[in-house]
Amino acid sequence: MRASLFSLIFFLTFSIYGQDVTISIDTLSENTYMLTGRGGNIGIYVGDNRVFMIDDQFAPLSNKIKAAIATLTNKPISYLVNTHMHGDHTGGNVNFNSETTTLIAHDNVRKKLKKNGLKNVEANKMSPSDYKKSLPEITYSEGMTFYDGDETIMALHVHNAHTDGDTMIYFLNENVLHMGDTYFSGRYPYIDLNNGGSIQGYIAAHHKALLLIDENTKIIPGHGRPSNKRELETYTAMLKDIQAIVQNEIDQGKTLDQVKNNSSLLSKYDATHGNGYINPEKMRETLYRSLR
Repeated sequence: MRASLFSLIFFLTFSIYGQDVTISIDTLSENTYMLTGRGGNIGIYVGDNRVFMIDDQFAPLSNKIKAAIATLTNKPISYLVNTHMHGDHTGGNVNFNSETTTLIAHDNVRKKLKKNGLKNVEANKMSPSDYKKSLPEITYSEGMTFYDGDETIMALHVHNAHTDGDTMIYFLNENVLHMGDTYFSGRYPYIDLNNGGSIQGYIAAHHKALLLIDENTKIIPGHGRPSNKRELETYTAMLKDIQAIVQNEIDQGKTLDQVKNNSSLLSKYDATHGNGYINPEKMRETLYRSLR
């Protein structure tokens, strides 16, 4: 019986960077779960004989994450997909990569992890063996499809959204979509311009997601609480509105400093979405730089 959204809280604490971290588990469907700790939300699908995992947060949390997964199933993790290259989604790669677990990601994710990993090896911040284990072993350019019994799992690349290597993963029968950091539920998005992100691509990713899902789809955002189609539609409308607002400022010849310092520009959204990692000033700057 397909479960409605409810929360199964499994309390695990671990001191990381001076903070206690709690790993919580949201049950989204009969076989699909969202794990929240510190970093990007993790997706877990328990299949017939194996587990399909999405992202792995930071390395110091790996044992706690494994313990949380063990409360759901004793089946092995066969596939671990990185939605993009940032450390709060890939930091645990080394600890999860094993003879039974294969790392998978977009081509550009491997390229970025390889480049950054080599720098860390040269700086003695990472061992050569850990560097090798941190890299995805299978990559793709546009997407991949996995089959597990009756379930179809679609990994879909979206171009130049949060980064240049973003993947969304859709579980067809479970009707669950993991959007990675192409969706920050309830807060302004982080659009990584230095790694190929753009506001145009971010909005395009949302349109692609909305074509896939229906009113009953459960959405795992990269950050924030589980969401749904109605909330994503509202969020997309906000993005398009703030894009138009900043574009109008650019068309009027406003400078970056003028836009950054205009606290009233996006004020109708700041109270509800400006309290996360990206504050209102940073959102205005990001939009300006992206649109320029």
